[in-house]
Amino acid sequence: MSPTSSLESTRNIGFIAHIDAGKTTVTERVLYFAGRIYKIGSIDDGTTSMDWMAQERERGITITSASTTCDWNGYDINIIDTPGHVDFTAEVERSLRILDGGVVIFDAVAGVEPQSETVWRQADRYGVPRICFVNKMDRVGAGFDRTIDSIRHRLQASPVAIQMPMGSEDDFVGVVDLVEEKALIFSDQEPYTPEVAPIPDEYIEQASAYRGTMIERIAETDDELIIKYLEGEEISKEEIKSALRKATISYKLVPVMCGSALRNRGIQPLLDAVCDYLPSPLDVPPAKGKDYKNGHEITREPSVDAPFSALVFKAVADPFIGRLVYFRVYSGKTKTGSMLLNSTSGKRERLGRIVRMHAQRREDLEEVRVGDIVAAVGAKNASTGDTFCDENEPIILETIEFPDPVMSVAVEPKTRAEQDRLVEALGKLADEDPTLKVKFNEEVGQTILSGMGELHLDIIVDRMLREYKVECNVGRPKVAYREALRTHALAEGRLVRQTGGHGQFAQVLIEVEPGERGSGFVFVDKVRGGSVPREYIPSVEKGVRDALAVGPLAGYPVLDAKVTLIDGKFHEVDSSEMAFRVAGSMAVKEAMRRAKPVLLEPVMKAEIVTPGEFLGEVLGDLGRRRANIQNIEGQGEIQAVRATVPLGESFGYAGTLRSLTQGRASYSLEFDNYQEAPAAVAVA
Repeated sequence: MSPTSSLESTRNIGFIAHIDAGKTTVTERVLYFAGRIYKIGSIDDGTTSMDWMAQERERGITITSASTTCDWNGYDINIIDTPGHVDFTAEVERSLRILDGGVVIFDAVAGVEPQSETVWRQADRYGVPRICFVNKMDRVGAGFDRTIDSIRHRLQASPVAIQMPMGSEDDFVGVVDLVEEKALIFSDQEPYTPEVAPIPDEYIEQASAYRGTMIERIAETDDELIIKYLEGEEISKEEIKSALRKATISYKLVPVMCGSALRNRGIQPLLDAVCDYLPSPLDVPPAKGKDYKNGHEITREPSVDAPFSALVFKAVADPFIGRLVYFRVYSGKTKTGSMLLNSTSGKRERLGRIVRMHAQRREDLEEVRVGDIVAAVGAKNASTGDTFCDENEPIILETIEFPDPVMSVAVEPKTRAEQDRLVEALGKLADEDPTLKVKFNEEVGQTILSGMGELHLDIIVDRMLREYKVECNVGRPKVAYREALRTHALAEGRLVRQTGGHGQFAQVLIEVEPGERGSGFVFVDKVRGGSVPREYIPSVEKGVRDALAVGPLAGYPVLDAKVTLIDGKFHEVDSSEMAFRVAGSMAVKEAMRRAKPVLLEPVMKAEIVTPGEFLGEVLGDLGRRRANIQNIEGQGEIQAVRATVPLGESFGYAGTLRSLTQGRASYSLEFDNYQEAPAAVAVA
């Protein structure tokens, strides 16, 4: 088989959906029918092959994207099963960046759910062609047409049904293949192969209407077919398939199918559709990147003869073989043990071992080529978003952008002995997860973990305990308040010490006054006549800075203060730099106490994007958080609210916003300024 023909029969796809729509169940059935596994696992029993983490099996949800591969009718299908929970949206983000096509799964009862919208927008951003699978058609309340309508209206998509269900709920017995004009009647007995039969009489009229709509929608995307359609000519099945494939790859249409994965219904036709309609690596645009030296845009054709290029989309710490780096090959080929350039970091990397992953199981490979999704052992310096390439033909591929964390907690080890293990564990977890940020706040002496939500941070803390044996106390981070002055004040600082021999003597008169907001610290020297010698002036300023670092109210740094050195006295023998530094600090501390200090709180700029139906609830909640609404803009059904909100009031906002808006709203926070805190906060 030629390299080109093998590429034509390669499919790199991902299953994406809202949580609990059935992604992992569909993946499990796909692997079973493709012969990759020989026993179907159950999410309820924690026995699925793709959800292999202990936390996934306990909670019955997917947390980390898992990759695998299978064969179907001569096609090589690389599959990534992604999480559905919004806290793990980064896993979907990086998977969609390297996939050629997607299968979006919908719950036939719920239709388009909040996270369905999120993953759909992510797929739009990366231009990923997709097909839809309406799952759970056997459930009470299932609605195939209703789900298609919600795809059309809520996702602004162009769905076209290529199947029609025969019955629904308990009476869901099969589907009509509208392209082939035949019925597929499902079996509850192994090997669950559907029986191909003529369309039953009671469904012929309905199927004819569905097929007419399908052909009309497909013909509209093809200039030749629309002429034949308008002239009433017969359009062949081959023409329908060819036009539908082109329309799907160009994202003019989204084919829709249905089934019930839990009862093994509709999976084989779904696999056929993946092969028939989703793109191969040859069908998608060539990978774009920048020249390593001059930054000019260049492309890499999907060919084994092109220079090697690959994008790292994931790095994980494997407990058995060390650090694994997942990458997608966009051009060329390479062998195990070869030396490549990491053009992002500028370092050379040796691929000591290349493996094809099946969830957490590994299969060694000697060579990888364009279109492969594999993992490497030995690439010590590579991280998510890096590019591997030929040293002689360097390129930097477009990287992956991740959303900023929205929630933070403070963590500390339960024992001092675990401090080093905590640092090591957090380093490895942050290496795996680009949305996990770790920083040490010296002001409040806390290690702060920032992530995408409460569940995300809960999983991180759980993993630290299980995988790295680090027990942590978890608490809310303290708010880094500041202090400011309301008025000007004068004070004298006087240091006189006689200890035998040289003593310590310094005396200064200092005025403090509030500066303009944002002006910072200003020091003014108004000493005349040499009452304080020139060499001691910098020491006085150092003492002033020392005092401003610890405010008089609660020990927080003082902002925007103007400090003026007016006068002073010195002693020819006993004065020293240290004496004037201490005197300057004493004077400023006393002056600040007289200057009516106030507590300042950090205020964040917030932007909340919410469906219009929840605007009232969102505004009401912002009011309770002492937010200042600045602007509300509407675009269609979506409303964008811009406001400022105190940082201390924003903790836990992610969870509240999700509950208020059924998870359909999103928000971003960034620091704006410091403002005077109300008396209630200052007292607390």
